[in-house]
Amino acid sequence: MTQAIAPRAAATTTGGVAFRVRALLLLLLAVIGAVLAGAAPASAHAALTGSDPQQGAVVGRAPTQVSLTFSEKVAMSDDSVRVLDPKGKRVDTGKATDLGGTTYGVKLHSGLPDGTFTVTYQVVSADSHPVSGAFTFSVGAPSQTSVALSDPAVGGGVVGALYGVGRYVSYAGFILLVGGAAFVLACWQRGAGVRPVQRLVVSGWLALTGATLALLLLRGSYVGSGKVGDIFDLTLLGQVLQTKAGAALVSRLLLLAAGALFIAVLFGAYARRDEADATDVSGRGDASDKGDGSDKGGVDADAEKRDLTFGLAIGGAVVAAGLAASWAMAEHASTGIQAGLAMPVDVLHLLAVAVWLGGLSALLVALFRAPVETQIDAAAVRRFSRLAFGSVTVLAATGIYQSWRQVGSWSALTGTWYGQLLLIKIGLVAVLVGIAWISRRWTAQLSEAPQAKALATAGAKAGAGTGTTARATALAELRTKQPTKVPANSRKSSSGGSDSENADSRDSNSGHSNSRDSHSADSRRAAQLARQQTAVATARQKRLRDADPARAGLRRSVLAEAGVAVVLLAVTTVLTSTEPGRTEEAAKQVTSSSSQRSGPLSLKLPFDTGGQDGKGTAEITLAPARVGGNEMHVYVERPNGKAFDIPEVKVAFTLKAKKIGPLPVTPDRIATGHWSAIGVQIPMAGDWEIAVTVRTSDIDQTTVTKNAKIG
Repeated sequence: MTQAIAPRAAATTTGGVAFRVRALLLLLLAVIGAVLAGAAPASAHAALTGSDPQQGAVVGRAPTQVSLTFSEKVAMSDDSVRVLDPKGKRVDTGKATDLGGTTYGVKLHSGLPDGTFTVTYQVVSADSHPVSGAFTFSVGAPSQTSVALSDPAVGGGVVGALYGVGRYVSYAGFILLVGGAAFVLACWQRGAGVRPVQRLVVSGWLALTGATLALLLLRGSYVGSGKVGDIFDLTLLGQVLQTKAGAALVSRLLLLAAGALFIAVLFGAYARRDEADATDVSGRGDASDKGDGSDKGGVDADAEKRDLTFGLAIGGAVVAAGLAASWAMAEHASTGIQAGLAMPVDVLHLLAVAVWLGGLSALLVALFRAPVETQIDAAAVRRFSRLAFGSVTVLAATGIYQSWRQVGSWSALTGTWYGQLLLIKIGLVAVLVGIAWISRRWTAQLSEAPQAKALATAGAKAGAGTGTTARATALAELRTKQPTKVPANSRKSSSGGSDSENADSRDSNSGHSNSRDSHSADSRRAAQLARQQTAVATARQKRLRDADPARAGLRRSVLAEAGVAVVLLAVTTVLTSTEPGRTEEAAKQVTSSSSQRSGPLSLKLPFDTGGQDGKGTAEITLAPARVGGNEMHVYVERPNGKAFDIPEVKVAFTLKAKKIGPLPVTPDRIATGHWSAIGVQIPMAGDWEIAVTVRTSDIDQTTVTKNAKIG
């Protein structure tokens, strides 16, 4: 009964590990699904901050070109900016030009009709994210337009979702590759020969390489049409290779080729040398006692190993820094303020994240999946604890700088999606640090003695089990050999006739056949018994290994850290594709300034000229109250609300911030108490001072003023 139950115990232990790993993978998939479901198109990282003509402006005559100003440099193609007339016909020349700074323009054909024109743009920001939008302006007067802007936002759809998954996988692969290799070299060199750790690092390399190739193919469609059919368009691929993002992806692939060589040496020559050193330790010790001069050979071997470790560390650091730079030089850090400082800071930030979270993943694999005979020792765990503490310190310092640079204000931290995501990330990091503190407490309680004692006890019991297996096997072999010693004539009759001899022969052959069947069954039972004994020994070793409460607690806390790290990585991926808070606030200010007047402007200005019958109210209306031509009406009323027929009314507009004006306007009398002017030109948006001069007699006159935002 015990032998039948023991294998189930081993299966239960293995099943528990598999269940935890599967649960972590399910969490990963759930987080990816939630992120992709909630983050439709990637947010642009460049914003349109101005245009000429401005959005919604009404101009007296058709402009010769349309210019657009962005918050940062953008990349444009021939069809990046299109201008469409009221019928939807394209009226631009098709070639956008750089007008200096962050302003770009496109020429228009001559002889344009009056009406509402639509400007559409689709560009790529300096941090490699697509930007699209549209606005309108009118010539002469607004009109109906047949242009419908119903296309999906750039960076969305199926291609956008695939691109988001590719970004996540590339970050995860980078973390596993760099962090896993750093864990082996800096903390647990014996781990170079442990198969689960090898699979972890190689999986990271494969994930990063595959994701990079996928991003390279998706890039053209992602920033362009968004169509799945354009993914394998070689023309688009050629255009992508000429951009900054394409060059970064190609550089990453070249560095991954060097990374493959690094992995081959780490898990090849380095792992074999470590195994050879481990097996030769006792031999060198016995030889040194005899004084045969092999101490020198041992010293040379140690020196060679140190040199190989140093070379791998330098080479790995160069490759890791290059991979991190492929992100830093093509995304957030490469644009905005202090780009020269932000890029190396971003490289340090990425490396710190990889060493911390990647090393955590390697520790998780070592605790759960490493063979019993190669369990990670307490000294290696303590080394990683110190390494993780240093990584978190670097992560905090670089993160504070990056947060200031991308957010810039408290209002952006709480009032923008980027700032809110950043707060979520900070909270997750705080939770992760808290769990790491618990892990450090378990690490401090680890000791080598209980583990060594457990393994020794397990080895002794396993040896007993092996002896039982050997006895069973010997018994089977003994039974197999018995047929050659059994007399063939044991049942011979005393008559000695030929019939008796034939009968004896048949009886002997039948006995041999029965004996072979019996021996075959005994061999199968012996093999089954051997497998059962091996399973019992393995299960006993795992139970003894897990009996250390400190090690069991460390396994649980590290598993919790890994779960939080998966969510943290998903939030970070979304954060890198979200418009920074500083840029979003600047765009909101521009949009607010350009859309403050959504309808006619109406102001009431009480006046008193000081003479008889000199009091009243002047009401001025301006429509549409935007840059360009406007229609103005002035109504003058007595205090009792009746129309006030006065000799003269004059109006002047002044924009003091730009030293424009006063711009005088003399309206025409339409009726009693009503004056009007057509085509009042407002040259630019701003906070305008409107001055109304009222004359109630030949000598009684006054000027009243009021400020209003126009445009």
